[in-house]
Amino acid sequence: MNLFGVMDVSGSALRAERVRAEVVASNMANAETTRTPEGGPYQRHHVVFEAEGGGGSFQESLVKQIHGGQGGSFGSGFRNALDGGFGTGLDEGVAAANGVPGGVAVAGVISDTSAPLERYDPEHPDAGPDGFVKYPDINPLTEMVDLMGATRSYGMNASAITAEKGMFTASLDILK
Repeated sequence: MNLFGVMDVSGSALRAERVRAEVVASNMANAETTRTPEGGPYQRHHVVFEAEGGGGSFQESLVKQIHGGQGGSFGSGFRNALDGGFGTGLDEGVAAANGVPGGVAVAGVISDTSAPLERYDPEHPDAGPDGFVKYPDINPLTEMVDLMGATRSYGMNASAITAEKGMFTASLDILK
């Protein structure tokens, strides 16, 4: 991974978690919305994440980094990188890491297809002929847990960026 790869991966996660928090906030704000422009009650939304930049699994990314972007078995590549001396293996790995393997992207925001909740309220303007009103199937507790998860993930990625900035600073101080 290149020098700024960790920041790129954490930055992509920050963007994705921000979208997740916005979708959760929208769900909470529309928990009582019985009429939308499309007709019917509001539908709960979910964010779908995907791996950014291809690269397959973590193991495949690790093997590619060790081999300088080439295939092979894990053990032999690690030995080959160390056989030529520490500097040789390190230079090849850094030069081969032009792109950032990993990261996260928002694949999309999908609507929940669950049936709406019905409550009896014959005086509501959106009540049907039977007196029932259709409300979105949104549980505030579930939304709060999702929001807490997004907030914690966002905070952890921000901490990772801060830690990397500290490592850069310490490295520059060593070079002085």
